Amino acid sequence: MPKDAAVEEFAGLVRALKARDGRSYEALGRRLSVSASTLHRYCSGATVPEEFAVVERLALLCGADEEERRALEAAWTRADDARRPPVPEPRGEPAPQTRTEPTAAPRPAPGPERAPSPEPEPSQEPAPGPGLAPGHGPAPAPAAAPEAAPAPELDPVHARVPDLPSERRRRRWGWPGVLGGALAVAGTLALGAVLLPGKAPGRPAAPPAPLTWTVASDLWENGCGHTYLARRTPPPPPEAADARSWAAAQGAVDGGRTLVRVSVQGKGTAAVVLQALHVRVVERGAPLPWTAYRMDDGCGGAVTPRRFEVDLDRPRPVARARDGYDASGQEGRTLPAVSFPYAVSVGEPEELLVSAGTARCDCRWYLELEWSSEGRRGTVRIGDEDGAPFRTSGAKGRPVYGYDSAGRAWITGEDSGQGG
Repeated sequence: MPKDAAVEEFAGLVRALKARDGRSYEALGRRLSVSASTLHRYCSGATVPEEFAVVERLALLCGADEEERRALEAAWTRADDARRPPVPEPRGEPAPQTRTEPTAAPRPAPGPERAPSPEPEPSQEPAPGPGLAPGHGPAPAPAAAPEAAPAPELDPVHARVPDLPSERRRRRWGWPGVLGGALAVAGTLALGAVLLPGKAPGRPAAPPAPLTWTVASDLWENGCGHTYLARRTPPPPPEAADARSWAAAQGAVDGGRTLVRVSVQGKGTAAVVLQALHVRVVERGAPLPWTAYRMDDGCGGAVTPRRFEVDLDRPRPVARARDGYDASGQEGRTLPAVSFPYAVSVGEPEELLVSAGTARCDCRWYLELEWSSEGRRGTVRIGDEDGAPFRTSGAKGRPVYGYDSAGRAWITGEDSGQGG
C-alpha cells in the first residue's frame, strides 16, 4: 500500500470514530488526554500517533467492537511504517575494520626474579571465585565473547506485534507502557465481562448473557411530537420513520427530551428476571446554544403509554415508573405503572419505554439493565443503535421554529420549554 494511502486509510478510520461519537475535538480530546489540535491532526492525517494506546482509548470511548479495534490497529501499524523515514542502505565497499594492537602492560619495578609458575594440567579445574588461584599468573583472555542470554518469551501483549524490531517495540510500549497496556487490556476484558457477558469471542469469562435486546432512540411523542436543536436551518421535517437519518444528516440533537424504547427477550427456556433499570450520565455540559425546531404544530394521541420518566438534571437520575392513559373508549382509563422486577423469556418479551428530559445540560447518558437468571446476575449497558451514549440537550429559552406546510418554510413560534 502506498505511504499516503496508508496514512489516509488510518485517518479515515479515526474520523469515522470521531463522527460516531459526536463530541467536539476539545471534549473528546479531554477524555483522551490530548489537545483538540492534536486530535484534529490525527483525523486529517497530518500526524500519526506515536503509540497505539491513545487510538485504543478512542476506540473504547466510541464503542468500537473487537473486530473494529483490530482493523484500527492494523491500519495504525501501516501508517506508522509509512511515516517512519527509510533506513539508508549501505553503499560501496564496507569500511575496513581497524585492528587495535594490545597495549603493553607497564613494566614492574625491578626485584628478585621468580620462578615461572607451572602450567595447569589439562584436566585441572580452575579455582572458583573472582580472584587468582594461588601460585598462578593472570588468567588468559577468553578466545571469544560469551553467548548472549536467550531472550525471554514474549507475553501476550508483546505477542500481538511479533514482526516489529525490538527497538520499535520498546518505543511503542516501553516497560511501563507494557505494564499499563496489560492492565488496560485486563480492565477492558473485566468490564466486558460485567457489561456485555459473552460478547468478546474466545474469552474464557462469564457464560453468555441469557437475554437479548434491541433499542430505538429516534422516537417521537405519539409519532409526531418532537424537538431538535440544530446549528443551521434544516430542510422540512421528515416522516417519523426517517427521523434517524434526517437528524444525523443535520447534526441535530434531541432538544429537551429523548424517547427510548428497549425491547428485551430471553434467549433460552429459563426465565430472566429484570431487576432494575439505572441511568448513567457519562458527560454533562452547558445546553447547546442552537435553535429549536419542532417537528409538529401540536399533536396528541388516544393512548399515552406507561413509561419510565428520567430527570437528567438531577445529580443521580432515577428511572421512575409512570402511569399511562387510554382515551380511545367512551370512558378513558388509566394504564397503571408497572415497576420492576419483570420476567422475560423467549416467548414473553418485554418493552421498556424511557422518557428522559433536561432543561439545564447537554447530557450524554446510558441505560444499565440489571438481570438475574438461574443463580447468575449481570448488568448490560444500553446505548443508541450504534452503541454510543444517548444525547439530550436542554432547549429552554432557545428560539423555537415550527414548519408551515402551506408556505413551505420554518416560522417562529413560542418557546417550547423543554421541547417535545
